[in-house]
Amino acid sequence: MNRVILMGRLTRDPELRYSQGERSMAIARYTLAVDRRGRRSQDGSEQTADFIPCVAFDRAGEFAEKYFRQGMRVLVSGRIQTGSYTNRDGQKVYTTEVIVDDQEFADSKGAAADMGGYQSSAPAQRPAPSSAIGDGFMNIPDGVEDEGLPFN
Repeated sequence: MNRVILMGRLTRDPELRYSQGERSMAIARYTLAVDRRGRRSQDGSEQTADFIPCVAFDRAGEFAEKYFRQGMRVLVSGRIQTGSYTNRDGQKVYTTEVIVDDQEFADSKGAAADMGGYQSSAPAQRPAPSSAIGDGFMNIPDGVEDEGLPFN
């Protein structure tokens, strides 16, 4: 089975092109910086992220180009595809990329705006409601009728 699921940040805005031929198809390319699990070295000499090229076709490609921006954290699932070609110098070049089946935002819109780019991968802290009590439920203010609640 060839299945991959990645969560990372976009290293730059997706690049969209259209294929040639009878039926033109959108092709978006972008790279995800995916953090490695484990300890980071003290001097920072070790690479702490892998940079994974991704390709999205048709509507998924148009969606990526329209809504994804550099620094956003996204969740991608798809398959790994390898290939090779001979460059102008006659050397064989090997490629590996993820062909995207599904992609979605991994942060809320507010959290993505607060990040302002590729700065931190710490999750956003949600403030506690001011009327919360110790058991996790909110107090119902006085004067609210039982009929106004969405349950019996």
